[in-house]
This record gives sequence, C-alpha cells and structure tokens, in this order.
Amino acid sequence: MTETKGAGQGAVDQANAVDIQRIMEMIPHRYPMLLIDRVVDIVNGESAVGIKNVTINEPQFQGHFPERAVMPGVLIVEAMAQTAGVLVVHSMGAAAEGKLVYFMSIDKCRFRRPVGPGDVMRLHVTKERSRGNVWRFQGKVYVDDQLCSEAGFAAMLVEE
Repeated sequence: MTETKGAGQGAVDQANAVDIQRIMEMIPHRYPMLLIDRVVDIVNGESAVGIKNVTINEPQFQGHFPERAVMPGVLIVEAMAQTAGVLVVHSMGAAAEGKLVYFMSIDKCRFRRPVGPGDVMRLHVTKERSRGNVWRFQGKVYVDDQLCSEAGFAAMLVEE
C-alpha cells in the first residue's frame, strides 16, 4: 500500500470515512481528551488516516504556551493512538464489543515541526503487526504535506 501525505493528494473515499459520532461509539475518550475529529480513510487491519483540526479554543493552549500556542507533543502522540484505536475497533468489528484499546508503549518518537492553532493534522497510522490482543503501529503526522511527528507504538485490546 502506498502512503499518502497531506490534504491535497487524492479524493477522500467517503465509504471508508468514520465521523465523530461513530468515533465516540468506538473509543471512550471525550472532551477535552478526544483528539480526533474524523477518520477519512480506513483499510481494515492495515491503516487509517485521522484528522484533527487544531483550534485556539482548546484548553492546553492557555498554558502551552501563552505567548505562542504550540500543541503539546504528548497530545500529538495521543491523537495518533486514538486513530489507531479506531482502526483496531473498526477492523475487529463485533469481536471488539465490550473491549477497550489501551496504549502500551512508544518508541523512536520524533517531533520535526511545531503544530499550532489553525493547523489540520493528518494522522497516518499503519499496523506493523499484531499478535493476540497486542497491535504494533507506525504513526506519522503531517500538516500541509510537512512531516511534523513520527513514532512507533503499541496498543492492547482488553476487556472493559
């Protein structure tokens, strides 16, 4: 599968899109910790592309940083993890009912460009492998076709 970057590369397949209502059925996060607005493309068991519209109204910008708002790196990583959580639940279908996706580990995380209000993050997550209830991912975040962050991470599906 070829990786796409940024907002301008090809039309969105609406049949593979997941809106915010469905996301809220799939993962337990709520304001202020629900950090994805929609998933614009999903390939079951393989990959997903999430969208996060970053706005100045978000609570983290009151203190990070007052003179120049910058999205905290941990929240960028959390947005990648939430996109991966949607991928897991979407891929497993009924088998995911009554289960939660827990973030387990992160490695080789790099922040290459700051993200701030007005930016639209495109969160690309790709499953590297899965064994049992543990899934391993590679994630990349783009704003305007520029790589902002990348990380490897793992998640586990557990009973509620």
